[in-house]
Amino acid sequence: MRRWKIALGAAVAIGAVSVASVHLLNLGYLGGGTAGAAPAPAAFVMPVPVVNVVKKTLPIYLDYAARVESIRSITLQARVPGYLQEQTAADGSDVKQGDILYRIAPDDYQAALDQAKAQVQRDTATLEYAKSNLGRGTDLAKAGYLDKDSFDQRTSNLRTAQAALAVDQAAVRTAELNLGYAEIKAPFSGRIGRNQASVGTLVSVAGTVLNTLVQLDPIYVTFNPSETDLVQIEQAKAAGPIAVDVLLPGETQPSQKGELTFIDNTIDHSTGTITARATIGNAKFTLLPGQYVRVRLHVKEQPNTLMVPQVALGSSQLGKYLYVIGKGNTVDQKLVSLGPTDGDLISVTSGISETDQVITGNLQKIGPGMPVSPLPQPKPAS
Repeated sequence: MRRWKIALGAAVAIGAVSVASVHLLNLGYLGGGTAGAAPAPAAFVMPVPVVNVVKKTLPIYLDYAARVESIRSITLQARVPGYLQEQTAADGSDVKQGDILYRIAPDDYQAALDQAKAQVQRDTATLEYAKSNLGRGTDLAKAGYLDKDSFDQRTSNLRTAQAALAVDQAAVRTAELNLGYAEIKAPFSGRIGRNQASVGTLVSVAGTVLNTLVQLDPIYVTFNPSETDLVQIEQAKAAGPIAVDVLLPGETQPSQKGELTFIDNTIDHSTGTITARATIGNAKFTLLPGQYVRVRLHVKEQPNTLMVPQVALGSSQLGKYLYVIGKGNTVDQKLVSLGPTDGDLISVTSGISETDQVITGNLQKIGPGMPVSPLPQPKPAS
């Protein structure tokens, strides 16, 4: 009996709630329906930065790995023997042409020069006497007081004295040269290496290595273009000098510039390449022989090239693509073919037009056909 009463009470309560709900709905309908309800929120449209396509004349480069080589590199050796007296230029120092690098003890060579000069003085006196004696003999011979044989003897003595003096003068020049060779000078401007002969070493002629000297300015950069690139290089060379840029490891902009000055006359059949060389100004000695660098050859100018920021590129199984603004501010995907780069820009050889607006941001949040809100950005640097 008690359970039946509980069930009856629950049913009455549910019925009352239902009636109240219907009554409230009717009141709402009579009062104007949904006039007080909040409107549905508008769909979110992704804002995207866009830039215009850049049209410019693009310089075309050929890039190669290269190695730096010195134009002149020599081993410093003595031209006269003797004890090494002094090293006047420190190891690794930069020297100018004519700078004294080493000195050999000059005493013996100074003594030889003094002796040669004394011999000149002696034979000069002998020559003067021979001239005077021949002059007197000429007068005596004309007067008939000197026979022909005696006269010829005096003539011979004069010529002998002249020859002896000439030998003495040559000996003086030789002694001066040897004394000069006691100072080992830089034959050209460059940088010396590490000393290989201590002070006090007895050096021999062309036998004892003292040091090395390399020229650093200008300097060579050698590289190996392929035979397919050789056609472009020869065409550019026919139009004028080919400018060469040098990029050190880690550089994105060239720090040194020069000119292509040599192309070999034979292609290596095993590699299909040819040896080429550029001459580079190196006033700050940034480049050193044996260093590996990259070179860029400016071979031509390509006008009316379409350029876009590299950050705008996407990649898929079909290839590289760009998102551009399509009709009704929707995303349009365009597959593109790419060319050379120029700083932050890359050239597009096909796939877009000059009037396209390229999307450069939020690329991971959009897709083809999606509505977007373009946000024009400053024109990219050209």
